[in-house]
Amino acid sequence: MFEIQFRDMPRLRLIVISLLLLTPVVGQAETTVENIRVWAENGKTRVVLDLSRPTEYNIFTLRGPDRLVVDLKNGRLSDSLVRLPAGTGVIKAIRTGVRANGQLRVVLDLNEVVRSKSFTAGPNHQYGDRLVIDLQRQGNLQAVRRASEGYVRGRDIVIAVDPGHGGYDPGAVGRARVKEKDVALAIGRLLASRIEDEPGMRAILVRKGDYYVDHRVRMEIARRNKADLFVSIHADAISDRRANGATVYVLSLKGASDEAAKRLAQRENSAGLVGGVSLADKDPVLASVLLDLSQNAALSASLDVGSNVIRELGKVGTVHRWKVQQAGLLVLKSPDVPSILVETNFISNPYEEKKLRDRAHQKKLAFAIMAGIRGYFYQNPPPDTRIAMDLKRTPAKQVSYVISRGDTLSEIAERYNVSMSAIRSANRLSSNRLRIGQTLRIPVFAGT
Repeated sequence: MFEIQFRDMPRLRLIVISLLLLTPVVGQAETTVENIRVWAENGKTRVVLDLSRPTEYNIFTLRGPDRLVVDLKNGRLSDSLVRLPAGTGVIKAIRTGVRANGQLRVVLDLNEVVRSKSFTAGPNHQYGDRLVIDLQRQGNLQAVRRASEGYVRGRDIVIAVDPGHGGYDPGAVGRARVKEKDVALAIGRLLASRIEDEPGMRAILVRKGDYYVDHRVRMEIARRNKADLFVSIHADAISDRRANGATVYVLSLKGASDEAAKRLAQRENSAGLVGGVSLADKDPVLASVLLDLSQNAALSASLDVGSNVIRELGKVGTVHRWKVQQAGLLVLKSPDVPSILVETNFISNPYEEKKLRDRAHQKKLAFAIMAGIRGYFYQNPPPDTRIAMDLKRTPAKQVSYVISRGDTLSEIAERYNVSMSAIRSANRLSSNRLRIGQTLRIPVFAGT
């Protein structure tokens, strides 16, 4: 057996170190940048690094001045590459250098802020391995084609939002002097804003300030704007201060019959439309049938929307009555516009009065009402609307995407060329809020 004496260890260590220094390290082969090519056309600048072999790389941008930096692991410039190409397009100049860790750094000095996209390409009949970097001016970025584009877009679903009371009519007043008209306006504005943010929907705010609007005028504003839904916002009040929670009302059958009689009596002197059809030139029997059909359809839709809304309100607070209530409320008597009245909370309850003047609680109520409305119209979209046409398109596949810090729904929608509403629908989201680590199903549509 070969034995090594302890006294020989220092000399052996020196021999081993010398051998290691003379032995090439496996896996540390260099990548040579053999050429750099750059050209610009149609607002886009392309940079190609011709490489001797594939390599790991990292790309990032720097500001002040604007630069795009490319680090190539174990890279070096070819001895034959003595002159770098001149700047062109968005590139002012190209510089290179070797960092202390052995990475070759290529710096692209830019004329302006750009967006970059990079990919590697394998050998072909003309070139070997390549790293390709595309730079595009932000001002020249084309608008993202949404899922519905390339088809008939369709109209927006119109929601008339009616903040109750106003002006000389304060509505109910709480113990702390909070007025129903102010609460209704605040929640109504938040709801209208949320509707405007929803692709395929548009809001009509019946009352935009502290003034009174007659009940029939409110109803006619909705009809004049061809609203698909009328939503009146209120805050309940009774003598029992313990009463709490939300309630949703729709028109009662008795209330509908009364309004039908009024409409029929006025038809000779009115050019108004019911369900898009004029009653002025119809005989009494036909006019009655048309009005009855329209009102029954509107009442049925009102009950469905109301059920959705009360269910969503139950997720953010107390519900006073889980079943949609019916009453002969004048503001709900449009014969051809589904209409609901939401009593958000009891302003006569001191605890709920305090919540009603809290901005965060107002926002929760508005978002819950919107979630109920949205859920109904995604199940029952009018056929000529953008949402109906989007839903007709069946996703060709589902892509799973895990949310990272900084992700937003709008950026994810842009990345996959789908609408935010399509992503929300696929994941049953009631808002645009995302959680880190959450997995989204992205519907990728054929032809996008």
